Amino acid sequence: MQIFFSEWVNDVFGPTVRNYLVEKQLPLRALLVLDNAPAHPRQLQDDLFPENQFISKFLPPNTTPLFQPMDQQVIANFKKLYMKALLERCVHEIDTTELTLRQFWKDQFNIMGALHLIDKACKGVSQRTLNSAWRNLRPEGAPERDFEGFGPAPASVSAPVDDPEALLVDDIVTLGHTLGLEVDAADVQEFVEEHSDELTTEELLELQKELVQQEAQELSSGEEKVCEDDIPSSEIRDMLGMFEKVAAFAEKHHPDKAATTRCVNLFNDNVLSRFRDILKRRQQQMTRDTVSGQGGKRCGSDIEPQPGPSGVKFPKRASPPDPEVVSPSSP
Repeated sequence: MQIFFSEWVNDVFGPTVRNYLVEKQLPLRALLVLDNAPAHPRQLQDDLFPENQFISKFLPPNTTPLFQPMDQQVIANFKKLYMKALLERCVHEIDTTELTLRQFWKDQFNIMGALHLIDKACKGVSQRTLNSAWRNLRPEGAPERDFEGFGPAPASVSAPVDDPEALLVDDIVTLGHTLGLEVDAADVQEFVEEHSDELTTEELLELQKELVQQEAQELSSGEEKVCEDDIPSSEIRDMLGMFEKVAAFAEKHHPDKAATTRCVNLFNDNVLSRFRDILKRRQQQMTRDTVSGQGGKRCGSDIEPQPGPSGVKFPKRASPPDPEVVSPSSP
């Protein structure tokens, strides 16, 4: 990201600012306000092209929360506008479709939808909010050239009776209540403050790992789970036998032995292991029933899996069951 940022400064920002200053007959000086975000290279001054050396950059240490323009309620305002737009979208979908809030969030909302809401929230940030962001840097305002809308509010103009930020929070709380959510103004503020820091790459990877694990648990125990009792043991054994033949053929004839082995082991460990577990549980249940004298329905085989040609263990085809042990009605 730092490489891309340096290229943007040299190829886009620098030439654009230079042309503007020349056109307006302004001194060739510019301040690029940067904080210590990971994408901002500390050595940017050394990476500037000679024609871009008029650009100064970076805030003094530990001053970002004090007068970095975007930190002066702009980001917080954007987050609240995004939250309001998101809740409005949820209300619309629930009112116009038969989806529940959970169904919409899980199956319908995606990155493209989020981008549309981001665009809407960005456009909702008012000129008043943007103006106020610069007052800690330049309280006296800006020279009256063509910095439209810049500078402090005139002293003769009284503050509005209704605080726009408070009204925005009220709207969010009302929308949350419409959706049946227990939310208040303190929750909205907590949301804004909790997301004030960027996640590191490691934190994003860990978050992604947690989401994958959560989805896997839902698939294994939720509504999408296939009822194990509906799968005959004979079909599972036949499928495992066919896979053993496919794996043996691929490892014998495919030129990339290492890649073949990796793929076979991946499928074996992440897919077929589920069906072997089903057979194993059925065999254990059958053994318990037999020992207890209850008989039972034979669903699988307790034959210890043997290594196939790839070195992966595959269950051997079970021999015919002992009619004295297994009920004749077994599959």
